[in-house]
Amino acid sequence: MAISRLLIANRGEIALRIHRAAHEMGIETVAVHSTADADAMHVRLADHAVCIGPPAAKDSYLNMAAIISAAEITHADAIHPGYGFLSENAKFADIVEAHDITWIGPKPEHIRTMGDKIEAKRTAGALGLPLVPGSDGAVSDIKEAKEIAEAAGYPVIIKAASGGGGRGMKVCNSPDQLETLMQQAGSEAKAAFGDATVYIEKYLGNPRHIEFQVFGDGNGNAIHLGERDCSLQRRHQKVLEEAPSPVISAEERNRMGGIVAKAMADMGYRGAGTIEFLWENGEFYFIEMNTRLQVEHPVTEAITGVDLVREQIRIADGKPLSVKQEEIEFKGHAIECRINAEDPFTFAPSPGLVTSYHAAGGMHVRVDSGLYAGYKIPPYYDSMIAKLIVSGRTREGCIMRLKRALEEMVIGGVKTSIPLHQKLLSDPHFLDGDYSIKYLEQWLSEQG
Repeated sequence: MAISRLLIANRGEIALRIHRAAHEMGIETVAVHSTADADAMHVRLADHAVCIGPPAAKDSYLNMAAIISAAEITHADAIHPGYGFLSENAKFADIVEAHDITWIGPKPEHIRTMGDKIEAKRTAGALGLPLVPGSDGAVSDIKEAKEIAEAAGYPVIIKAASGGGGRGMKVCNSPDQLETLMQQAGSEAKAAFGDATVYIEKYLGNPRHIEFQVFGDGNGNAIHLGERDCSLQRRHQKVLEEAPSPVISAEERNRMGGIVAKAMADMGYRGAGTIEFLWENGEFYFIEMNTRLQVEHPVTEAITGVDLVREQIRIADGKPLSVKQEEIEFKGHAIECRINAEDPFTFAPSPGLVTSYHAAGGMHVRVDSGLYAGYKIPPYYDSMIAKLIVSGRTREGCIMRLKRALEEMVIGGVKTSIPLHQKLLSDPHFLDGDYSIKYLEQWLSEQG
């Protein structure tokens, strides 16, 4: 049975993005929202709206029972989770499917596998993806640790198996430091995550973050839609993304794209996914897979012409992939600026009333945002309020168009990250495409 009414289990610009794709397919939408989001644009535009709780995400957008109840009372036959919140929650995907509602996402077992760092690495290796040299799993024996570090080559990094955000991570430059640093990493990991398990990988000094967009139909067919360069990051959060990467050749794209597409086909993967790599000196190293739509998916749409959300809905509805690999053409260049409601240089949040709003326009300029004049940005959620996506025939032309679009963009009443992007777009290293995942934080510290 074809999907006829889709519940959007999210908020903000991504909820609006999903609503638009669904309406273009003739599918009705159900918006769920917290009390803080009653006036949100996607709530106003959806065919049906259900309040699912108070502002706190745990009581609303993470409230599985409330979302399932909303789907049942509105007779929604599918749920799209967007990104964040419950999008990579295998338990929620199981519950959705147990209620005979179509889950617009990967199979729950694939969400589960790729959500566990060690299991994800093991699976990626078995599927033929290149890994960062290091241990296959947890390491506790110092003799074994020294053998692994020697084989990988110093420097190595000791990482918490259950962790993230830089905690439980230690860079080791020589064998005589290894035992002490393993103990320190284990203690930090235990304190932060309740688990002292650590593993060892080769430390990459100045890598780029390159990710490949993949799609599978769940029946052993899969394609890739090229790479995105997401190296401009602050505290592991992406700030600006571009496609294609300034450092990846067409030959490398085809080779790695072929490897990731084959891996997804062999896995029987269903829907959209992103395989993330660190890239250094011409080598790719798998770091993780995101089993959902990415914030930066529009840059891929801009250079391929493929509507990724529409494709997600079609595949969940049991239809085949709408494009074959040989039909995908990569045209031009695209850049996305994430615009946040925050001070552009101290990054202090700046929620509040939007007194004026004017979206940039013109040829090959896209704004994904739920903003309007009179909208009150709530203080309870992520600070991203808009995405400005610009494309052009060349990277240089794209940058010039983006500069012009940022000049046009007006968001009054709150501070935004627009001035940060404007300054970054004049940086010589960015203009040359010469940057790594460490570049932005270093650049920010130099701005004073």
